[in-house]
Amino acid sequence: MGVESRRRRPGPVAAVAARRGGRGRRRGGRNMAAAAAPPQRRRGRKTARKGRRRRGSSGQWGGGNRRAGGACAVLSAGSGRRGRERREETGDMFRCRVAAAAAGGLVRALRPLSPAPRGRAAAVLQCHHLRCPSRSLTSSGVPGKAGSNLLLYLIVGGTVTGTGAYYVYRTLKENKERFTSRVTTITTRSQEKELSPSDTDAASQGTAAPGARPEVPSHVPFLLIGGGTAAFAAARSIRARDPGARVLIVSEDPALPYMRPPLSKELWFSDDPNVTETLRFKQWNGKERSIYFQPPSFYVPVRDLPFVENGGVAVLCGKKVVHMDVRGNIVKLSDGTQISYDKCLIATGGSPRNLPAIERAGKDVQQRLTLFRKIEDFKSLEKISREVKSITIIGGGFLGSELACALGRRARTRGLEVIQLFPENGNMGKVLPEYLSNWTTEKVRREGVNVMPNAVVKSVSVCGNRLMIKLKDGRKVETDHIVAAVGLEPNVELAKSAGLEVDSDFGGFRVNAELQARSNIWVAGDAACFYDIKLGRRRVEHHDHAVVSGRLAGENMTGAAKPYWHQSMFWSDLGPNVGYEAIGLVDSSLPTVGVFAKATAKDTPKSATEQSGTGIRSESETEAEASEVHISPSFSPTPQVPKQGEDYGKGVIFYLRDKVVVGIVLWNIFNRMPIARKIIKDGEEHDDLNEVAKLFNIHEE
Repeated sequence: MGVESRRRRPGPVAAVAARRGGRGRRRGGRNMAAAAAPPQRRRGRKTARKGRRRRGSSGQWGGGNRRAGGACAVLSAGSGRRGRERREETGDMFRCRVAAAAAGGLVRALRPLSPAPRGRAAAVLQCHHLRCPSRSLTSSGVPGKAGSNLLLYLIVGGTVTGTGAYYVYRTLKENKERFTSRVTTITTRSQEKELSPSDTDAASQGTAAPGARPEVPSHVPFLLIGGGTAAFAAARSIRARDPGARVLIVSEDPALPYMRPPLSKELWFSDDPNVTETLRFKQWNGKERSIYFQPPSFYVPVRDLPFVENGGVAVLCGKKVVHMDVRGNIVKLSDGTQISYDKCLIATGGSPRNLPAIERAGKDVQQRLTLFRKIEDFKSLEKISREVKSITIIGGGFLGSELACALGRRARTRGLEVIQLFPENGNMGKVLPEYLSNWTTEKVRREGVNVMPNAVVKSVSVCGNRLMIKLKDGRKVETDHIVAAVGLEPNVELAKSAGLEVDSDFGGFRVNAELQARSNIWVAGDAACFYDIKLGRRRVEHHDHAVVSGRLAGENMTGAAKPYWHQSMFWSDLGPNVGYEAIGLVDSSLPTVGVFAKATAKDTPKSATEQSGTGIRSESETEAEASEVHISPSFSPTPQVPKQGEDYGKGVIFYLRDKVVVGIVLWNIFNRMPIARKIIKDGEEHDDLNEVAKLFNIHEE
């Protein structure tokens, strides 16, 4: 029987015919196989075909001839080697059908994700074990060997890989949806915990709920200590670089940030009787403006700062920072309130100095003393000037000379006596060369001021209803009120608690080139002692320096990391007709060279503000610098240094150190500061400063 079974296996020709498609080709293959078989086998095959037709017509096999042939092949399996081969082939058929069932499940699962199959192209799995058995069973290899096993591995591997990929895709998609839903839920719950329902409604409408929010926030990203020019410039700079920033200014001053120069200049020349209330003034060019940088509507209420959608700037007025914890990033206010911060700016400015002789005097003297610095000081002095008969100003610098000229104007119309005394030889004696200081002194006297140079105060006391000032040279001065304008002392009280370094020579907080005192602490304005790359370590007490240093500190607080290389300028006006601008080291102890020319109607502070459009001249030229300074001979008339007693109409004064220009004063010359800044930055020696003076066009008519 084993021999008969081996004879019935299809030969090569029948195998080729079985692989061909189409009905006619299959019949042709069978005919060829029949022609190759002996006659007795043909008769047996005919009988087998009849039996298969009968079974196929009964519907048992659902495949007819091939199914019956497969059954006969299985039944013909016997003992021995041939039987083992048949059993192995039967196992292969079982494994293939299991794989087909799994693949069918995958196809049904993926059916919604793919186009509908068309015709026979949908039968993607092909295996000789899955087809209805034909008369001749063939394979690419020996049954049960490498060929059949390889096909099985490919089918099972592809099925498992496809099923796994689909499972991973569905899992990741579902996990993403669950993650998104979870994050949304957590965020909503955290917001509901932080804000009550009333707060949520108020925040959505951009309004405050006063009863539900603390008066002072416990944390702010940007904290600015001090409410002066430097702090405001920093806040504006931070908001420019980070439009959503939340900035809190803590100011000891009860007023919103304002500019100080008009307090000793333009406000005194106003014709408005209510100027102390409006604090508005006319500039030299006739335009009116307020001393406040911005109106109250510009600022955000302090309690609303953490809740405003786009951030903003809030000012906490009338509060003083008394302690600073640098490691914990926390400050403590005078009322015990604590505020944490991410980044902090110290712009505490300075306080007016007092004379030791006045400090030793009693309370009666202190009550008749004004240390001029703030809005309240201006209001108080303006009222006093209307009530008393005599006011004495101690100090001959910028502030003292400006107040003397301002009050001197009132002396003519109201019979007010104005006295100015100082230890120098003339007004601005520490800044201007002696000849120009003497000329300035005469100018102040022409304004109606009794100027007393070389006067050193020894003591001050009350004599009757008046004050008695005794000088060291024996002279005595009686007056009703004293104004001390003898300089500024930087406010560095926070240095002790914060552990910050204070410069022993110039005072103020020592900072690096980026105005940093610590990694997250910056200092700007009058309280900053910085290193000038051209002039060495310095501390400057002028409006322009406060603007530029505050702006740079704000930029660096938002990541700019820019060094402070600016040469700040300052200016002073002795009324609307005489003014000067200066830059660098202007010290009368240095050698100077002055070049002057005849002034015209255009060479006045009034004309300068008309050209710049602002009364605060540094606002139009704070950081401007000439791109190139080229000095060459010209045919213009060379300005000559005027002789003693002549009128110093306009001119340039150069301050030298080691034959290099380190400071420049422009006397009644305006809008030329970029050229002066460039000359100092270059740091070159000049053989003829008359030629350098021509750069400022002082010879123009």
